[in-house]
Amino acid sequence: MKQAEVDPKINRTAFADGPRLLADIGATHARFALQTAPGEFRAVSVLKCDDFPDIVAMLRSYLSAHGDITLNHAALAVANPVSGDQVRMTNRDWEFSTDEVRRALGLHTLLVVNDFTALAMSLPGLKPADLMQVGGGTPASNSVIGVLGPGTGLGVSGVIPTVDGFVTLGSEGGHTNFAPADEREYSILQYAWQTWSHVSTERLISGPGMEIIYRAIAKRNGRQVRDLTNQEIMSGALTDKDPLCLEVLECFCAMLGGASANLAVTLGAFGGVFIGGGIVPRLGEWFKTSPFRARFEAKGRFTSYLSEIPTYVITTPNPAFYGVATILSEHLRGRSGANTLMERVQHLQHELTPAEQRVASLVLEQPRLVLNEPIADIARLAEVSQPTVIRFCRSLGFLGLADFKLKFASSLTGAIPVRHSQVRISDSTHDLSAKVVDNTVSAILKFRDQLDVRSLDRAIALISKAKRVEFYAMGNSRVVALDGQHKFFRFRIPTSSYGDSHLFGLAAGLLKPGDVVIAISNSGKLPDLLDAVDTARAAGADVIAITASNSPLAKKATVCLAVDHSEDSTTFLSMISRILQLLLIDILSVGISLDAQNAELVLERKGEGIESETRRLLISHLDS
Repeated sequence: MKQAEVDPKINRTAFADGPRLLADIGATHARFALQTAPGEFRAVSVLKCDDFPDIVAMLRSYLSAHGDITLNHAALAVANPVSGDQVRMTNRDWEFSTDEVRRALGLHTLLVVNDFTALAMSLPGLKPADLMQVGGGTPASNSVIGVLGPGTGLGVSGVIPTVDGFVTLGSEGGHTNFAPADEREYSILQYAWQTWSHVSTERLISGPGMEIIYRAIAKRNGRQVRDLTNQEIMSGALTDKDPLCLEVLECFCAMLGGASANLAVTLGAFGGVFIGGGIVPRLGEWFKTSPFRARFEAKGRFTSYLSEIPTYVITTPNPAFYGVATILSEHLRGRSGANTLMERVQHLQHELTPAEQRVASLVLEQPRLVLNEPIADIARLAEVSQPTVIRFCRSLGFLGLADFKLKFASSLTGAIPVRHSQVRISDSTHDLSAKVVDNTVSAILKFRDQLDVRSLDRAIALISKAKRVEFYAMGNSRVVALDGQHKFFRFRIPTSSYGDSHLFGLAAGLLKPGDVVIAISNSGKLPDLLDAVDTARAAGADVIAITASNSPLAKKATVCLAVDHSEDSTTFLSMISRILQLLLIDILSVGISLDAQNAELVLERKGEGIESETRRLLISHLDS
């Protein structure tokens, strides 16, 4: 197809760093768009993959019509499993490196995701006008959703709701074994077995699969027919009312109903099962009368279970754009500092009341001020009432100013959604670097949300008045103990660190009331460490444990500062838990430096000849 004319509105983008390139690349066609604002896709074009030798040539062809546009970010959905930097397409002879394509196009960011992962991510945002319901059933709120899409292949995925959004499944469920439901389907399977020893669901429930079904049923019915394409079969059934083509189409839809039911019971998809891809939407209203829904519910003892699950056909054009745009937006918010909440305020500003628009202008012009000032000052600076500030927050979907500030602070600092990505052997250095950093940051954010402030207050109070502090730690936790010893010396607190299990018990026996032991252990189960803690407590000393909250060490301690990030230290080298332990040492250090009793002590020692510069160097988190 020819590319659309250049839209002058592309230059008026809501994104601070320019429009974003989006693409949905299948085995036959590739669809492109420039996203200029949330939900706005311009310059939509469809290109034939056969017209290009590789993916870079196709991308450059699309971008050649937009030479005046500066692009920084792009995301591609491809009909292929995606793992690591190297992508090898299943249904096309194309192979490419994501990073090489990014450099070739001069992009800052290029994401490549599975096309059905992108389609699945679009589902929560689809509206009733974007769908055609087939049969009964009502979607349950906050429930799992399934999605299938027969096209050149068969895409399968799912969407799982979480506390902070949705997680999509990177599934290759189209390659499960095909399961016939009656004698006719078994004969089709036998026909396919003559060519392939393994017949997957995708082999039959797809565009090429419809052509196999046509040949198999023709042979079964004793018909001599010429080979037809899937488009010709659909036209023969719906337009010409050809009996053989109609039988093929009915058989195809019944098979799709069975596969959809299998996905529904596998996922528990009470949020519904959605049908996308290039074939079913072209069947239009006829699909409602097809055997699809009857086969979907034909599950024996589970018929009533499936009758409650709704099924839909996705009728909106290019739904994958919505999903891939969401994935790119989340990625930029986490990694590049792009502020989607600021963009949201900017995008929705014209829909607010005049008074709320003044609050929005203040947010856009002075975001840090809004984040730090109380509601009275925000209202005064925006020249509105305090209730107007609250209404502004609620117009954006927040409960109030506190809820808005919490999300706004995360977006300003580029907080990353809490997710863990397993590093794979095939990962490039670029991928493994990003995953290690992201996994650590994700764990830190989760750790921040679970901090027990009361326990921290108690620990700071104990250390601030301690006559002596001793660190007990072994192995990977030893470096954390040494870090704490170094920091606490700077506060002029007598501090020692022991990393030998034999010395734990000897040192603990010399402690007195007013002394504090800080015992650090991932597992909290080391026998020698537990014995030393018992000795310290018997001597009248207090024990602060940095360990797992339900461990034996936690139960013996005066105060437990919990680190519940699970790492199998018997098999793997602990990494993230060590970072969390170091963070607790930093938090304690900052807390001690702010403690009034310690401040008085520092001032007294300053009078004894300690230079004022020493005090300024105590901790870097403090204001100068």
